[in-house]
Amino acid sequence: MPKILAIDDDRTVLRLIEKAFEDTDVELTAVTNAEEGMPLLLDGNVDVCLLDIMLPEMNGLELAKKIRAIDARMPVIFITSMDDSDTAIEAMKLGAYEFCTKPLDIAQVQDFVERAFNARRLMREPVTIRETNETIIEDGDQLVGKSPQMVEVYKQIGRVAAQMVPVLIRGESGTGKELIARAIYQHSQRNEECYLAVNCAALSETLLESELFGHEKGAFTGAERRHVGKFEQCNKGSIFLDEIGDMSPLLQSKVLRLLQEQKFERVGGTKTIETDARIISATNRDLESMIEDNEFRLDLYHRINAFEIHLPPLRERGDDIDLLINFFIRRMSKQLGKEVEGISPEAVGLLRNYDWPGNVRELQGVIRHSLLMATGPVIVPENLRSELQGDGSRANSRTEQSETGVARTVGVEAFVQSRIEEGSNDIYAETLAMMERKLITRILSETSGNQSQAAELLGITRGSLRNKIRSLGIVIEQVIGTQ
Repeated sequence: MPKILAIDDDRTVLRLIEKAFEDTDVELTAVTNAEEGMPLLLDGNVDVCLLDIMLPEMNGLELAKKIRAIDARMPVIFITSMDDSDTAIEAMKLGAYEFCTKPLDIAQVQDFVERAFNARRLMREPVTIRETNETIIEDGDQLVGKSPQMVEVYKQIGRVAAQMVPVLIRGESGTGKELIARAIYQHSQRNEECYLAVNCAALSETLLESELFGHEKGAFTGAERRHVGKFEQCNKGSIFLDEIGDMSPLLQSKVLRLLQEQKFERVGGTKTIETDARIISATNRDLESMIEDNEFRLDLYHRINAFEIHLPPLRERGDDIDLLINFFIRRMSKQLGKEVEGISPEAVGLLRNYDWPGNVRELQGVIRHSLLMATGPVIVPENLRSELQGDGSRANSRTEQSETGVARTVGVEAFVQSRIEEGSNDIYAETLAMMERKLITRILSETSGNQSQAAELLGITRGSLRNKIRSLGIVIEQVIGTQ
């Protein structure tokens, strides 16, 4: 159960915090001074600390220094009555995760704490390597596989983790790039410092710029207070930029400057801020083609690519699929309370023959679905999703063929509902990919497969279209039929 420690000498504030988490599975301890909270901090029995800056005897800044000495990875959310306070900013430079102002907005506090719990999990849960059917570790994530391709990945992690250089992780969607980034962080010399992850594809340009660099009060509509960005928070730590290929040219130039000079300014600000954050990036895009099409900066590519790790797609990992199947069955059976001991050879054959355009993430969803459908101790073919019970061809798992031969995607509402039922935790990205696939296959059909014409109709470059065709697993022959 996640644990919160709230320290504030205002009992009204503590009651508000208690109310915010009274119907959740969070364990909250509320105290009025640092002396009462210190034993819990020393015991390591706290996941997130809500800390008032103005405390009697020892103020929040002094306590933040002590917390950082005890556990530099603990997210600290400061509470202050001073709107846009320079004191709060200085506190955040000591390693604080966020700050909120009085009177407290309960929804904001809940949001900050939820995100802080996730950041804490990413920093604390180990990413271990599992090459056999040994006992599954209950806590943390595991890199599963013993194929030559994955053994080489493990070697590369070992070679670069201790070196303070930028790393670029490349691979198709769903191959596990985020796990590799965390493994690099956890085996680095900065594994006791902050680690934060940002998905560059999930935010608009304005929001992403603010998320990375922060902003000053009034910098844009809705900027009601100063916001400290991830680069500033990750000083002396590591930041993971997922899907960096989706970053706009403006942000590419700002990240380039940061890598070159270790300096930046907040949005709407003039003060130069220094930071020493190690950047680990990932992408499923063809950056070389994007450079040719002037969509990605060549100088930034060389800066982020001091060391490159390529993650192989699942279809190229041979017998690793058997290890992954058994791993997911054993782990998720316990999570779902199902007494499933294994999988039939016929079902394994169907899974092995499938081409897995969604890679390991898709396999995980398939196994979860199969466990929910299973009525006995063994997964059998009829427990698999319907598209896997056929010939296992590469035709996309969520499309159907209409009478005209044009790929037709299931409705958005039905798709989202199916992902909810299967317990997906990446519905946003999966839904965007599904909608992109529907749009692109329709336009390619309209242009009889002519990519130049399709790119013109879509309003994107041919290089971008080519990248999307590759990343979405679209096979043009299946879309446009016989030429």
